[in-house]
Amino acid sequence: MNLENSATDHAASMAYVMSTLSTRTLHHFAQEAKLNGESLKDAFERYEIDYAWYVLGSDRLRDATLASLVTRHHHTATDAQRESLAGVLKSAAEAQAPELLMSFDNDVPDQLADYLLASWGGGAAPSRSKR
Repeated sequence: MNLENSATDHAASMAYVMSTLSTRTLHHFAQEAKLNGESLKDAFERYEIDYAWYVLGSDRLRDATLASLVTRHHHTATDAQRESLAGVLKSAAEAQAPELLMSFDNDVPDQLADYLLASWGGGAAPSRSKR
């Protein structure tokens, strides 16, 4: 893979990740908790909420994506693919506004695993619908 293709692949992967995210501000999340009749603390714990930049940059999300590649597609990522995944997640984390929140309980690992496998030539590309 040459440098130009690598940069194009990274940009496309980054755009895909950004299109799948569901983030909220603290105000919006507090309103949802109130509608559900639960304290903000309970809602944060139940949904495992943290800053979006933290969730996206976490080892937990990276490892969940790698595990999804194995369980959903029987594909073990190469070192280069692991590096690519880490770079995409790092870029997505850096692109987040500091006040945005996100849940660790999300479908990003599965969606990203599907997308990456397709971009690596191992399957059909998924749709870009938000849930």
